[in-house]
Formats: sequence, C-alpha cells, structure tokens
Amino acid sequence: MRLIKQNIERDGSGTVTLFPDEPEDMWFVYNLIRPHDLLRASAIRRVTTESSTGSTSSTRIHTTLTIRVSKSDFDPQSSQLHVSGRIAEENKFTKLGQFHTLDLELQRNFTLEKSEGWDSIAIAVVKEACDPAKTADVWAVVMQEGLANLAVLTGSRTVLRQRVEMAVPKKRGGNAGDHDKVNGIKKPGLSKFFQITLDTLIRQIDLNESKPILLASPGFTAAAFLKYILETATRTADKALLGQRPNFIVVHSSSGHLHSLNEVLESPKVLAALKDTKYARETRLMNDFLTMLRKDDGRAWYGPREVERAAEKGAIGKGGGVLLISDALFRAQDVAVRRRWVALVDKIRDVERGEVRVLSSEHESGKRLDGLGGIAAILTYPLEDLDEDDDEPEEGNEDVGIGVAVNGDTNEPV
Repeated sequence: MRLIKQNIERDGSGTVTLFPDEPEDMWFVYNLIRPHDLLRASAIRRVTTESSTGSTSSTRIHTTLTIRVSKSDFDPQSSQLHVSGRIAEENKFTKLGQFHTLDLELQRNFTLEKSEGWDSIAIAVVKEACDPAKTADVWAVVMQEGLANLAVLTGSRTVLRQRVEMAVPKKRGGNAGDHDKVNGIKKPGLSKFFQITLDTLIRQIDLNESKPILLASPGFTAAAFLKYILETATRTADKALLGQRPNFIVVHSSSGHLHSLNEVLESPKVLAALKDTKYARETRLMNDFLTMLRKDDGRAWYGPREVERAAEKGAIGKGGGVLLISDALFRAQDVAVRRRWVALVDKIRDVERGEVRVLSSEHESGKRLDGLGGIAAILTYPLEDLDEDDDEPEEGNEDVGIGVAVNGDTNEPV
C-alpha cells in the first residue's frame, strides 16, 4: 500500500488517500473502513437519459463518487472489497442520497474520511499497511498423497492460493521409479502428483525472494516431495529453484488439509525458523498467555470485564503487562463499542506503558483469542477475583463487538 496524501488535523479530522497495489492491502482497507465514513473512489455507474422524443437510453460511465459507508463486504479468497452506501456528494450523473456500491480495486487511489475522526487504531492500520516490510512471511504446502494445499501466511492472515487434487493409485507390483516411492514403498503415479504440485508452487512464489517454505504432511510424503524438488532442480539446472533449498522446512502434520497448518505453525521447529515474523511473535504471546492461564497464578485473565478491571488497577503496564486484543473488536458496527476498545488500547499503551498486540482474526492465534471473547491480558502482578459477578451486570459488557461460537467458526462482528 502506498500513502499518496495524508491530511489529518490534531483533532483527528481530515482525509487519507491510499493506493493499494497488492491483494493483501485489501485486508487492511477492510479493517480501516467503518460505517458512516466518507469514501471517495472511481466508479462505473449506469446512467439513463431521456431524449426529446421520450425514448430512453442507458450507458455506463466512469466517474468519481463519494459515499457515506453503510456496509462493506470482503472476500478473503479473491481479496475483493465491495463498499456500499448512499452518495454524499452529487455530480451531473448522480443525485444526493442515491445508493451505490464501490468496488475498490488494485492500482486505483481512494480517499477516506473517518466519521468519528482518525483514532490511534486507524492510524496504526495505515502505518502497518504502508510498511514496506509488510509482505508474505511464509509459504506453506500442506499435503498428503493426492492432495496439496498451497497457502501464504502474511502478517495479517492465511490465504489458500491453490489446491491440487488427483488420484494416486495404490501400490502394486512392477517397475516404479525412485520418484514413485515413499520410504521405499512403491507408489505409482506419485511423481506426476509431485510434478503438478511443484509446477503450481513455482507459479505462485517468486524464486528470487528468500522466504521460508513449509512442507508438511503425515508420514514421509513431504520429505519425498522435497527430494523430488531438489532432483528436478538438479536435472534441469534450475539455479533459482536450487537456491531455495535452505528455505524448505519439512515438518509433520496430521493430514494434508489446510486446518492442519495450525498445528504445524505451533511446532518448536517452525517457530524457531519463523522467529522474526509477526505471526510467530503473536503465536508465542498467545502460547505464553495460555501457559499462565493453566498455572492459574492470577497473572492471566481474559474477557472484557476482567481485562478492563485489571486495567483500572494498573496491572497491564510497564514491566511485563501485555494486552491481547482481536482486530474483530474494531470492526464492530456500534461506534460506542469501537470507542471503548480504542480508549482501552490508548490507556494501556500511552498511559500505563504496557505492550499492546492487535491480533488478526484471520490467523490461528487471533481465532483462539476470539474464542476467549476477543480480549485477554498478561498482568505485571497477580490479581484475584476479577471474574466475580456484581449484583448488577455492568453497562455495555453485554456487547463486546464480537460474536463467539463454541466451535470457533464465528469471529465476525455482530
């Protein structure tokens, strides 16, 4: 993402013009745009005109529209973002109050004005989105015989890029090449599966970049695939592919399905290799929190009321205090709910001097946090009885701005 122009006053009013240049940028834009914001972008609109004889004609015209946002819809697989609202500034093609949906596109500027002003969270999203280091952190191939899921892990989310599926015949007698063997067992057709998977991987990654590439599978499939990659690169004298050799990491997974990537990313071997990535840092923090929670020593608390009580007592501050909060809380439709969490983040970071981590709800660490209500804290000193019920429920605690399901599938704002 490129910052084209920023005009933010001290009171938070003003506009920011951004230029998204890669699909990952759309995730940041989705987290940035809220209901009631003013969004200005290029658009295509169908205009109907009537001639003097009474006949009508319809044409599609390119124009620039400003809408008052009512809702946004993000497709994580295609990284497409559609923002709907009513037109806030009329022109010769449109009237004030007409409804329109803007399709935000790559390589096209848009300008955003926040209805409630630019708070610290919104400014942080812009800063992170425009950080040149914000690129794909890790590539992963989670596979089993006949199935391979190619995914990319960025600082914000995990995206399935391609799935390879084909039938691999069971072992049988006869001649089989070395590529058709896994741990010495003949697997006719396996080399064809490996070749298709390798061709798909090469189309997805940039061989000139040095990024970790995880190969995960049950049994020995991943190890056999790496052997096939290196032998193919040697046979074809592919120096770029051979140069990726140090980046391949073979690990075990329970299956070749994408959900197995979660367990892969928590293995000590992978965490050590990914120690400098945003994902690994967030995973370590979440693991530390859960370890403290199991110890039940009063230093790990989760839930809106409990965390706010700890903050009121100054227990999430300098010297080890960490606030873990899901980005889904800042996508709440209710302005008061968003302000509540922005105020808490500002207090912990600017007043108490504690550490604040906003976890992506599209990563496994963020999903686990969503299952705990979207907010948790590691305290600088132990506190007891933060979860004791009052005689009357506290106002506002019924709506924390995030939906939580027992099975962990719901992590979108309600």
